[in-house]
Amino acid sequence: MTKERQYTAAIIVIGDEILSGRTQDTNSNYISKELENIGIEVTECRIIQDKKLEIIKAINELRKKNDHVFTTGGIGPTHDDVTVESISEALGVKIEKNHEAYRILKGHYKNIDLSFNKVRQRMARIPKGAKLIKNKISAAPGFKIENVFVFAGIPVVMRAMFSESLQFITEGMRIHSSTLSIDSVEGEIANMLEETLYIVRDLKIGSYPYFNSKKDFGVNIVIKSYNTESVIYAEQKIIESLDKLNISYEINNKT
Repeated sequence: MTKERQYTAAIIVIGDEILSGRTQDTNSNYISKELENIGIEVTECRIIQDKKLEIIKAINELRKKNDHVFTTGGIGPTHDDVTVESISEALGVKIEKNHEAYRILKGHYKNIDLSFNKVRQRMARIPKGAKLIKNKISAAPGFKIENVFVFAGIPVVMRAMFSESLQFITEGMRIHSSTLSIDSVEGEIANMLEETLYIVRDLKIGSYPYFNSKKDFGVNIVIKSYNTESVIYAEQKIIESLDKLNISYEINNKT
C-alpha cells in the first residue's frame, strides 16, 4: 500500500479486571508497537470500565480525533460483555445476527463437541454493516465498523485479530528512530537535548531513565522523526555533545 500521509490511532482497553489489577494489560503495548512499524502514530490509550456510557463516550471522542480506533475486551458471551452494544449505540447502528459469524461459531462448537447454546450465539451479534475480522484461535470474530476495530481481550486472540485487520489499514509515513543508551543521568543532558530540539524542529526526543537489577543506571535517548535525515543529524549533534561531556554511550535500535 502507498505511504501517502501520516495516520493516527487511539487504543481503548476495556475491562474492570485491568483496572482492578487482576489482569495486566499487554494488548495496548503490542498494538502500539505494531502500528508504529507501519507508520501509524498512537496518540492516546485509555483503560476504561465495562460500562456502556464509558465506552460510548470514549468511542465518540476518539474516533473523531483519529484515523483509527482499536478496542480490546468485552466481546464475549457473558452479561458483562457490553462492547458490541456500546459501539452500536455510539455509531447509531442496529445490532443484527451476522449469518457468517453464526455459521463460523456453529461449525466451531460442533467440531469441539460443545453445545452452541443461546449464550454462545450472542457472539454472532454484530453491528449492522460491520466487516468481520477472522479469529483463527477461538472462532468468535472481531469486527471493523467505520474507523473502529473491535478485538477480543485475550492477548493471543487479540494478536491474531490484529494480523487479520491489516487488510483494512493503509500504512502511513514511516517513523525513523535511533536510540542512544548513555551512562549518565537526565540532569546532565537536559540542556543538550533542548539545544538539539531547537536546531532540528521536525523530530521528537524522549529521555527515559533506567535502573536494572545489576544496579546499573543510565538514560535511553530516543530520537524520532518522519525525516530520516533529521534523525541522523540530531544523533550526530547529540554524540558530539556527549563526547565533549566525556559521557559514554551506545547506539541501539536504529530504524
